[in-house]
Amino acid sequence: MNRRKFIKQTGLVTAGVYTLSTSNLMASIVNNKSINPFGVQLYSVRDVLPDDPRGVMTKLAKMGYKQFESYSGEKGFLWGLSPKEMKVFLGDIGVDMVSTHFNYLDVVNNSDTLKKNIEMAKGAGLKYMLCPYLGPQKSWDKWKQVADNLNKVGEEVSKAGLKFGYHNHDYSFKPLEGKLPQDYLIENTDPNYVMFELDLCWIDVAGVDTEDHLKKYGDRYELCHIKDYTIKDGKPLQNDLGKGTVNIKDTLNAALKSNIKYYIVEQEEYPNSSLESLEYDAKYMELLSL
Repeated sequence: MNRRKFIKQTGLVTAGVYTLSTSNLMASIVNNKSINPFGVQLYSVRDVLPDDPRGVMTKLAKMGYKQFESYSGEKGFLWGLSPKEMKVFLGDIGVDMVSTHFNYLDVVNNSDTLKKNIEMAKGAGLKYMLCPYLGPQKSWDKWKQVADNLNKVGEEVSKAGLKFGYHNHDYSFKPLEGKLPQDYLIENTDPNYVMFELDLCWIDVAGVDTEDHLKKYGDRYELCHIKDYTIKDGKPLQNDLGKGTVNIKDTLNAALKSNIKYYIVEQEEYPNSSLESLEYDAKYMELLSL
């Protein structure tokens, strides 16, 4: 092979590499390692966070969590800090707050409150705003209304350059007249305005195969919650990662093949204390090899 032909062929190969999507490239890199970086949903420390937001977030950063997802407490999802103060503080501790759950039901019909939430999130450098909970709906008319409202709020959030999404619980993966509400929401919301965050615990609790679901709808998910649970007295009880019934390796390998970009640990029930469990979970994530 002459030099010119070699350069031409290897150039084509190189060009082919650069046509890989960012998500696929990241997946191929992460697939031989632990997921890094990984984040934590601050609701996991709701028992201690409100009294000392800066101190608790600093502890989480030292555990190895490099991304935060917030939620709306009594002082809002910025915990009494201004957007600028939060942005500076997060920079100081080396964490990116990528997203927040917020009081969606309070803003869906209140444009002024929605605008204030959007301004706070944008000012603090967040990328996503998420509807955390709606509750089961009793009819398809109700689910249609949900989809329409998600589109409406998502359109407003997108105007500010942020993304809006819906976080599932088990109820949206339970069939209504033979169809899953989660599938309906995905199929009846505008991908320009609405994305989804997959809770890897609640889909499992509902008995839906995560890999099959992501094969069909994986392009609509951009974040996920990593959780584990066991069944006790007929009910799901959350536990430290790797101590429950979720096949975390297989589940995360399926997630890596989707459009999911952010992997966020969440735990709401603990063998001992929230901070002990989250320290354990961080070590689990650091040692996890996929």
